[in-house]
Amino acid sequence: MIDFGFSISKSSHIQMDDVDLKTFKKLEALNPDINTCMSCGLCTATCSAGNFTDVSFRKIILMLQRGKDKEALQKVKRCMMCGKCMMICSRGINTRNILLSITRLYNEEEK
Repeated sequence: MIDFGFSISKSSHIQMDDVDLKTFKKLEALNPDINTCMSCGLCTATCSAGNFTDVSFRKIILMLQRGKDKEALQKVKRCMMCGKCMMICSRGINTRNILLSITRLYNEEEK
């Protein structure tokens, strides 16, 4: 077999019917403005922690919407909570409050 320098990776297809959205629904009840996010990327572009880690507010929300709660929490833990994302948000979303709510939800589940 000839090696062309690439390989076929496993499909990242997600079966949405099997996804547990319990955490996202709780977060949505606490912060209804989470649905106003249009994933423009301004928050990610200004993120201080994003320059050094893989923190991204829109990736965190997307992970929660796909049921990847543990991965989302790992990204939230890397956030510096500086609030730059909140100041730049064109929709006026309190991103900092949403990130704090995610942390609180996970702390409640651990108890």
